[in-house]
Amino acid sequence: MKKLTAAIAAATTLGFASMTHAEEFDTAIGTIDASMTATLATDYIWRGQSQTDGKGAVQASLDFAHESGVYLGAWGSNVDSDDFGGASIELDYYVGYGGAITEEVTYDLAWANYTFPGNSSIDVYEWLASVSAYGFTVGLKDTYNNADNHYYYVGYDLALPYDIGLGLHYADSNDKTGDGFDYNDWALTLSKEALGLGWAVMYSDTDISDEDCAYGSTDSCGSNVTFAVSKSF
Repeated sequence: MKKLTAAIAAATTLGFASMTHAEEFDTAIGTIDASMTATLATDYIWRGQSQTDGKGAVQASLDFAHESGVYLGAWGSNVDSDDFGGASIELDYYVGYGGAITEEVTYDLAWANYTFPGNSSIDVYEWLASVSAYGFTVGLKDTYNNADNHYYYVGYDLALPYDIGLGLHYADSNDKTGDGFDYNDWALTLSKEALGLGWAVMYSDTDISDEDCAYGSTDSCGSNVTFAVSKSF
């Protein structure tokens, strides 16, 4: 289950902790966990920036994790077509490996392909690596092909009373080419499972100025409060 959660977290850019429900299958090559998750959100936030121009998002994922730690999956969401050159959908594919050094220390390595049907010229590849220990996670995402970027991040997850989860996130995005700009983003997320659904609310923001915002609305790079509800099968 932890491996499957890592698989979802590797590609899901919304940043919400969603309810995970996996089905186990015994196969000739070992046990495989499978999970599907559907999410409705008031916005799609990627590294602090709205990908839907402040509008709602419908998202879904399909994930498979082998008992060895190897996993693969796919994730999709609608995006704002004006901001993405005519593409209205983002489809992500990823493969990786997650393991444990000790009971409290885990690591995750993955490769992801972010695609935009209708405008393949902006498709992006990315390497991801992270280490988690005692609630803290530190990681690096190295983007190449159309977007040369180093994304360093740190997060902390804490269980609050009444089965409420608290997630804190801070990141530093660095352009490797020198032709773009660097910025920081941060977020605070509260999540809870109730009525068979995963509920979350996230406050996010960046230090991107209105002039540097790459999307149609300057509000896309400013502070946002996003609500989401998810269901796993």
